[in-house]
Amino acid sequence: TLVKKLSEKDNFKVSVSYTTRIPRINEANGQDYYFISNDDFQKLINEENLLEYAKVFNNYYGSSKKKVFRLLEEGKNVLFDIDWQGADQIRKKKLHYKLLTFFILPPSKETLHSRLAERENKENSIIFERMQSFQNDVKHWSEYDHVVINDNLEICYSEILKKIEYFLDNKDYSYDKTKIETHVKKLLD
Repeated sequence: TLVKKLSEKDNFKVSVSYTTRIPRINEANGQDYYFISNDDFQKLINEENLLEYAKVFNNYYGSSKKKVFRLLEEGKNVLFDIDWQGADQIRKKKLHYKLLTFFILPPSKETLHSRLAERENKENSIIFERMQSFQNDVKHWSEYDHVVINDNLEICYSEILKKIEYFLDNKDYSYDKTKIETHVKKLLD
């Protein structure tokens, strides 16, 4: 939701990822993801066509190197909606572009659970798997430039936008790491 909202701003484009998972009811191929087979994804890996990729919940996800660089060369700000594995791969590359990373936290485990239930059509096995993974995934928050708690969509969006604007103007905009650390501890209890 946040990525789609940010993409409505001038000069911001979303990197539409490839995935091997089955589309959800409301998803469109080429708009939300490029839904492809495992064999086609493996071919993208073998031919080094991906900027980043990861296997998450038995499905592959990855970003097209060619498409991302084309957008960057056009002067666009590219938005990614990827997990910590993909973000780490991009961070480790010697790119000649500025990179700003955000880790988005839920206000509580209960809120995360209800958001997953809504998105996953109350599919309990998927929700359980994602909640289990969250216990590990959330520990990567400190690897990001900024961490934001998404307890109100508009406030979260405004905070991210302000941090992006500061970053693009080469201004420092830090966040309260102690507050985030305390929040993460509560999420892990």
